[in-house]
Amino acid sequence: MKIVRFEQAAHQRWGVLDDAWITSIDGADTFEQALARAQGADGGRVPLSAVSLLSPVQSDAKIICAGLNYRAHLLEMKRTFPEHPSIFVRFADSLVGHDAPVVRPFNSDCFDYEAELAVVIGKPARHVSVDDALDYVAGYTCMAENSVRDFQQHNTQATPGKNFEHSGALGPWIVTADEIPDPGRLVLIGRLNGQEVQRSGTDDLIFSVPQLIAYLSSFTTLNAGDVIGTGTPEGVGMTRKPPRYLREGDVFEVDVSGIGTLANTVANERRRHVE
Repeated sequence: MKIVRFEQAAHQRWGVLDDAWITSIDGADTFEQALARAQGADGGRVPLSAVSLLSPVQSDAKIICAGLNYRAHLLEMKRTFPEHPSIFVRFADSLVGHDAPVVRPFNSDCFDYEAELAVVIGKPARHVSVDDALDYVAGYTCMAENSVRDFQQHNTQATPGKNFEHSGALGPWIVTADEIPDPGRLVLIGRLNGQEVQRSGTDDLIFSVPQLIAYLSSFTTLNAGDVIGTGTPEGVGMTRKPPRYLREGDVFEVDVSGIGTLANTVANERRRHVE
């Protein structure tokens, strides 16, 4: 089943996607409610072509990401294998939905692409074991966990380079966990303007999805709707010679087997001052 968060006529709703039609989930204001009611969704039906797909993450959700979590990517970055996952957080307003523009900041020329698999939590998880971790997963989605590399490298904390507004993307929908019994057997592809620039099996993850859930739940409660970015594979723009950073008009796609394709066009930021 595919659960979507969408906007139509200025109203934001949750729904279930079946082929090219969305059935609204009536009375669902949160992802937790949408998940509970999705199976029996019987609201109005609208064509997918008539709506805008939103990032399937709420403003109060935790978005926790793992860095340098693919073996090949770790080697291309010339890093040593870690004992624990490298973790950072993203803000909800740093992510847009499918087909919305991702914004290249005006104060950096180092806006890099990153294709990822994202995990969506389905129920509260605290001190979860690796063996039980997948029981807490609601589903999976695609993530363009893009980075502003120069800001990322201002210090040892990645936060500045990961949280520019609308710099990343999530979607296009959440595929429920029953359709993906083993997230360690997926194929992840990143395409830039139709050309494949990243490809990996998720079996190359250093810390698997269950290991990430177990580790994260050891220090914080993961709630329904929280999102875990699992890391990006090799082939990022900063490692190319010369580096290939995102430019206005570029289209970056994240394709994950069993889920679908997230696509976003790059737009330059319009400099503004907020008082």
